Amino acid sequence: MATTASDVLVDTLIDWGVDTIFGIPGDGINGIIESLRQKKDQIRFVQVRHEEAAAFMACAYAKYTGRLGVCLATSGPGGIHLLNGLYDAKLDGQPVLAITGLQFHDLLHTYTQQDVELDKLFMDVCVYNSRIMGPTHVENVTELACRTALAYRGVAHITMPVDIQSQSVSSGKRSKRNLPSHVSDLMAESAHVPTEDQLARAAAILNEGRKIVVLAGRGALHARDEVIAIAERLGAPIAKPLLGKAVVPDEHPLTVGGTGLLGTRPAQDALEECDTLLIIGSSFPYIEYYPKPGQAKCVQIELDPKRISLRYPVDAALVGDSARVLQMLLPRLDYHQDRSFLDQGQEGMKEWRELMNERGTRTDMPMKPQVVAHELNKLLSDDAILSTDSGTITSWIARHVDIRGNMMFSCSGNLATMACGLPYANAAAVAYPGRQVVAFVGDGGLTMLCCELATAVKYNLDVKIVVIKNNTLGQIKWEQMVFLGNPEYVCELEPVDFATIARGFGLQAITIEDPQQCGAQLRQALSTPGPVLIEAVVDPHEPPMPPKVDVKQAAKFAQSLASGTPNASKIALTVASNTVREIV
Repeated sequence: MATTASDVLVDTLIDWGVDTIFGIPGDGINGIIESLRQKKDQIRFVQVRHEEAAAFMACAYAKYTGRLGVCLATSGPGGIHLLNGLYDAKLDGQPVLAITGLQFHDLLHTYTQQDVELDKLFMDVCVYNSRIMGPTHVENVTELACRTALAYRGVAHITMPVDIQSQSVSSGKRSKRNLPSHVSDLMAESAHVPTEDQLARAAAILNEGRKIVVLAGRGALHARDEVIAIAERLGAPIAKPLLGKAVVPDEHPLTVGGTGLLGTRPAQDALEECDTLLIIGSSFPYIEYYPKPGQAKCVQIELDPKRISLRYPVDAALVGDSARVLQMLLPRLDYHQDRSFLDQGQEGMKEWRELMNERGTRTDMPMKPQVVAHELNKLLSDDAILSTDSGTITSWIARHVDIRGNMMFSCSGNLATMACGLPYANAAAVAYPGRQVVAFVGDGGLTMLCCELATAVKYNLDVKIVVIKNNTLGQIKWEQMVFLGNPEYVCELEPVDFATIARGFGLQAITIEDPQQCGAQLRQALSTPGPVLIEAVVDPHEPPMPPKVDVKQAAKFAQSLASGTPNASKIALTVASNTVREIV
């Protein structure tokens, strides 16, 4: 039976099905840590090395399991460190509960140690945010925090002064209106269905369309069968924003691959030529890659009403769960006999795959980064869980690693933060012991949170960390050159011996430099039990070219080379020899 305020907190979390919390202990949460110790058989505490990683892991846990992710941090700096990972959850719509400590309630606002009002600091990131006022307040607040995070798919935050954490429940004076046991852990699900009028409107638009594209994002991850059925009925190619990569297998004949800067040329061609757009569970942020406004009629399926018409003017809005809405919509749609637009996309994908295979099988030195992704793709199991980081690294996995079977994939989508790849993989290994888990990360991102190698070792997580080492902040380098026409500046990184560092943490490690040995070395590493780091040394001058390069981009790139970019001749040679088919 609960005896302290912290006991009530932990018991309520257990009632809500929480069995894992990520975090670091601290003197501002000692009462909560003690309650977790007492209930360690019912709820596990996964100790990380940086609170930012705890928030990333909570976000990834929510993404990969669909359950509430929970992180815990001490008062002041501990709570502050959570923010980047919490914004990752906010921008990608994931249910996460953050629990933090506060200093003694009667010393707040007196410049005491770690006197940071975290509830005020977290106001922007949260859908629910509350400060515990006493032992009798805990159950109400915790219950509502869990409920709100799950219902609104966002971040909830509870903060509790350290002295209140250890207060006995019997010492708390319950107000007369706060009746005992007036809350419950029942989670109500809404119907998630659109109106009849909007269904009829959407069906009419889709039946009239002739060049239809389906844009399937993260909100459609659970609706694979329905997305495929609707695209087959409409003769529509399926384009996938990065967070929707796992909606449909990459080799499925209906898909034309990814969208945007990391996407494929056939997907971009389809979006530029379509007359009808069906957006399913996506608020893909790059407006410039959508059809021009007015070019296409648009139907959008979206669970969150405020995201309707966020990126493209909508003609029919279907608010509801993607799978349920598609099931209601499908019987209203005509089978489209004309498959020419789909055939065009399929032909484009044949050419694109040939191009990617050519890029992925290069044997010249230094090794090309896409060679590593190409070889890794051959070795992944059909239920592998993949995470990646933000940067050029994202391009290689987006284009050269295929989703198949029950594979899962994620990254920091709308926040696009660096450093998330390793914590994401660690969380996946915690959630799914026995499945193949791979982090495909860059050297810039890994150095930010390489301390989490210790977490992988501490819990003997079966994660394989592939770090692409090019000694540069590649995405920023190419943005400076291609999009701005500026010379590359302050993007070069001091080289790091990741294999040696990994061994210092207690991992096994290998270094890959020869593209002809890459596949065999990867196979050896992936078959080794426990955490393993694979350091792949690659060409720093290999560009992650957009799916289509326009004249302005080419001109700015030439300008940057002429303006003093270091290694300009090597870069020009690499671009000329490796990407000519993408430019013309």
